[in-house]
Amino acid sequence: MDSLNSLIDGFGTALTPMNLLWAAIGVLLGTAIGVLPGIGPAMAVALLLPVTYGLEPTGAFIMFAGIYYGAMFGGSTTSILLNTPGESAAVVAAIEGNPMAKAGRGAQALAAAAGGHFIGGMIGTILLVVLAPTVASLAVDIGAPDYFAIMVLAFIAVTSVLGSSRIRGLSSLLIGLTIGLVGLDQMTGQQRLTFGTLELADGIDVVIVAVGLFAIGEALWVAAHLRRSSGEPVPVGRPWLGKDDVQRTWKPWLRGPLIGFPFGAIPAGGAEIPTFLSYVTEKRLSKHKKEFGKGAIEGVAGPESAASASAAGTLVSMLTLGLPTTAVAAVMLAAFQQYGIQPGPLLFERESELVWGLIASLFVGMVLLLALNLPLAPVWVKLLRIPRPYLYAGILFFAAVGAYAVGGEALDLVILLIIGLIGFGMRRYGLPVLPAVIGVILGPAAEQQMRRALQISDGSVTGLVNTPFSVTVYAVIVLIVCWPLVRKLVLGRRKQDEETKVSA
Repeated sequence: MDSLNSLIDGFGTALTPMNLLWAAIGVLLGTAIGVLPGIGPAMAVALLLPVTYGLEPTGAFIMFAGIYYGAMFGGSTTSILLNTPGESAAVVAAIEGNPMAKAGRGAQALAAAAGGHFIGGMIGTILLVVLAPTVASLAVDIGAPDYFAIMVLAFIAVTSVLGSSRIRGLSSLLIGLTIGLVGLDQMTGQQRLTFGTLELADGIDVVIVAVGLFAIGEALWVAAHLRRSSGEPVPVGRPWLGKDDVQRTWKPWLRGPLIGFPFGAIPAGGAEIPTFLSYVTEKRLSKHKKEFGKGAIEGVAGPESAASASAAGTLVSMLTLGLPTTAVAAVMLAAFQQYGIQPGPLLFERESELVWGLIASLFVGMVLLLALNLPLAPVWVKLLRIPRPYLYAGILFFAAVGAYAVGGEALDLVILLIIGLIGFGMRRYGLPVLPAVIGVILGPAAEQQMRRALQISDGSVTGLVNTPFSVTVYAVIVLIVCWPLVRKLVLGRRKQDEETKVSA
């Protein structure tokens, strides 16, 4: 009941004219940037982060929520019409959405995606309202060993799930942890990796790291592989769904959140896994199995609903524990820190108006997303015609302006370029970017919690595993690390048994 009262107060905050305006601007900007090829929600939020510096925190985060969901829908638009996913979570939408577009059903594919985002986001946000306060109240009793264990879980989970190999994921994490070491030691005041430069004593701003790795790295990568010819977008009319389409999509829309939300709330790498699981589920349950691969509308509706619910799920762990499970959540956590606000168990008490205003704005943002984007779909398609050289030149310009706005130091531009080159190198060698960003943000906090736990136990390593909660988390970590090996052994043994039976 307290949650319901707080949510009603949150709607009072979110529905003020100025906050409604920020939500609408966020949805429009997020969709416009998300539609452009290769630009996902993380890059959209990172690029627009400096724009919000002049706003008060509540308005800024309401705008972020709009950017987040708008960019997710924009990424799906690119995926369906151009077969160029704006982000990894939109990859599955291309499998069925693009064949639908080529068959002249692009409008229906976009409408199925928009409906999925709306319903998935609504159900996911309702679950956020129900679960977040409970998680926050339980998290108040979590101590330093428990927090360190959770952060290690986040590191292991994100490096295991993302990238083509665990080694690459771990390498990316180490890059992020190294960048996070730059500056003064929080406990001793000793300089680390500053090379005698006073400007680096405060460390490297997370915004510069996020913009450098996402925007500059991506722009350099695209420039290195730029082709003169670009895919022509498929013309689309006003999106709508017929009676038969609605009958085929409403069940996938409702099933998507059941898969997407739990994966968003745990450190499992974001929406990539649940979208694929949703696609496989819909393929198994569908009465039109032969259409899959050729343009089955269920294959768009289910995964898009799962992706949107997953986005709401990420906010549970980000707001209650301060743990970002996706790249966008990592950038939003950086934004909280810019305002001197630390997400965690006490956030719901200390910043109640901001948090519930943000949660209420998610509902408002969903309605705005549907109301604004369905009529504007043909307009967004025209943005796909922007030549890539102009597009990425604009990205480099805004990234540089945003980085300079953070501290007003010329050195920030040099650091931005260096980190951009690191991002380019990571793409060149197949290293995922998210572990690096999470390493930069959580690395210093993990170090602080570890040292605090060791101080409490007089330097004994057992101080890191002296609570039931931390032991449970480490057991989960061992399971994540060992599971691929166990699965390999089991499958190998089954294969051996089958071969033995055949030979017998």
